[in-house]
Amino acid sequence: MSYWNQFLWVIFPYMMIAITIVGHIYRYSTDQMNWSSRSSEILENKTLRWGSLLFHYGIIFVFFGHVLGLLIPKTFISAIGINYTLYHNMAIYIGGTAGTITVIGIFLLLIRRYGNKRVSVTSSFGDKFIIVLLFLIVGFGIYNTLFYNLYFGHFEYRSTISPWFRSLFIFSPDPKLMLHVPLTYKIHIILAFLAFGVWPFTRLVHIWSIPIAYIKRSHIVYRRRCGEVK
Repeated sequence: MSYWNQFLWVIFPYMMIAITIVGHIYRYSTDQMNWSSRSSEILENKTLRWGSLLFHYGIIFVFFGHVLGLLIPKTFISAIGINYTLYHNMAIYIGGTAGTITVIGIFLLLIRRYGNKRVSVTSSFGDKFIIVLLFLIVGFGIYNTLFYNLYFGHFEYRSTISPWFRSLFIFSPDPKLMLHVPLTYKIHIILAFLAFGVWPFTRLVHIWSIPIAYIKRSHIVYRRRCGEVK
């Protein structure tokens, strides 16, 4: 086994995970005032509205699709009645649709970030870097889901990538499982772990600031002061 194979599928993932954990703690401790998405809606909102809507809704389905494919063993999926054909069709049609919606959304946001002069000049390097990185990740993902599976033959990642990914969580990674994985799948995974590494240093930290408390918060009641003139 080569050094690079050991580095990419053992050292690099743990390195990125460590950076994202330490980075989040450091940024939250030192830079809470900038713990947000730093919205640029005031500069341009038409493209932002559609791009953000498509990307966020699409990425939710993509996330749960990855949970199903990577974290849940193939044997369990088969045991609950989802055979190979059904799973493959779900990946193509449901995963492909979600991926397409996501890539359209991130493409609109990418064009906005670089194509709108006011948005571009007020964007930091991190803003531009992360949106390009996300576009590449989603782009390779949709390529693997649709084009590779449809035109080059279905790749059974649940027997290679999935057990390798799960092995990271038990601190017993097996890089040999990644030896014969197609190149586009490898690029997709490497870029995804890179995104984990840069996550705490970009606007992506706003993911942790989802206002869930608003769902159960009581309504605010405004009352006019007694005797106040309208």
